[in-house]
Amino acid sequence: MAFSRSTLSIFTIVIVVAAVAGGTWWRLRPESTDEEGPGAATATADSLGVDLGAAGDQFSTDLPQPVSGVPVVRDTLWETVQASGQAEAFRRATVASQVEGVIQAVPVRENSRVSVGSTIVQIDTLELALEVARAEAERANAQAQYEATILFDDEIDDPRIRARRDTVARASSGLGAAEVTLAQARLRLERATVRAPFEGRIADLLVVEGQQAGAGTELMTVVDLDPIKVEVNVLEAELGYLAEGRTAEVTFAAFPGETFTGRIQTLNPVVSAERTGRVTIHLPNPQGRIKPGMYADVTINARSFADRILVPRSAILERGEGRRRTMVYLFEGEDDEGLAKWNYVQTGRENEQFIEIVPSEDTDPIDPGSIVLIDGHHYLAHDTRIQLVDNPRRAGGRPGS
Repeated sequence: MAFSRSTLSIFTIVIVVAAVAGGTWWRLRPESTDEEGPGAATATADSLGVDLGAAGDQFSTDLPQPVSGVPVVRDTLWETVQASGQAEAFRRATVASQVEGVIQAVPVRENSRVSVGSTIVQIDTLELALEVARAEAERANAQAQYEATILFDDEIDDPRIRARRDTVARASSGLGAAEVTLAQARLRLERATVRAPFEGRIADLLVVEGQQAGAGTELMTVVDLDPIKVEVNVLEAELGYLAEGRTAEVTFAAFPGETFTGRIQTLNPVVSAERTGRVTIHLPNPQGRIKPGMYADVTINARSFADRILVPRSAILERGEGRRRTMVYLFEGEDDEGLAKWNYVQTGRENEQFIEIVPSEDTDPIDPGSIVLIDGHHYLAHDTRIQLVDNPRRAGGRPGS
């Protein structure tokens, strides 16, 4: 029996389509619904019909899943104010020469620590010392003339006459002017040694040895970095929640992942045209790591709410298709191994770190001291076996993003 070429082509296409369809069905066929069979999937749903997901699709039930957890706490919740600014030196002084002369020594360099009164620049003193010697000689000459003028004044009984003659003698001998000239010469000699005005560090060094300096020549800057201050501008609407002494947490781009704690030192009483107020925060900086000019993000404690049940933000999850509900997983067990127990919660106020758990008729209470899971718990199901570890990722778990 002979077939035409077109008939054979159609027959071949039908066979290929049937083979592809059969392979697709085989790959996508449903698993056995027998609960005792090896392919059974377990799904967990609460009494209100919220599906919590299939644990069998995520984890093996043979081994406990690595997770991390922390105790639930009863503490004060602080609402915070966010702002940004930059670090500034607590004190800053530009040091200038007060006398003219050649710079003889610069015993410091930039970032050197200096104590109050320590020498930071020495100007040549030869000419200044000669001025002192000349002034001393002139004063001695004037003193001799003065003493010669009042040589027999002790014989005068009237004290008013003696005082008057003493004034005239000092003026005529030039003793008063000579004493002033000597004091000025000694002051210039003393100022040839430039000293640190306060304890701090050297910045912006501008001179070198051998350089000619005039009176008023800028030499360097001295900065006091401990404490260091951070100035931020806070919105007018938030200023009323702040007060001096409140705690502030500060992070710097230069130190990723590190948080510094300080306190509000001052609140500027004037609001700017931009409707902000300047807030100055002081931070301990004993090692001088924080440098003036560094960009800072600041979180300031504003309003407080005492005696609240608090959990970390990372503990809060949402579950359910369509009807989303807020929940946490609690650890139930002994030592480090146990079960993950889901618990619906009603949340309240929150800040950057913590969320308040408030009482609700639809949820069970959470007791302070209970262990709430904060990492590795995103894909768990109710009653999943778990093990508490410090780092779920290193332990082979599945940390949440």
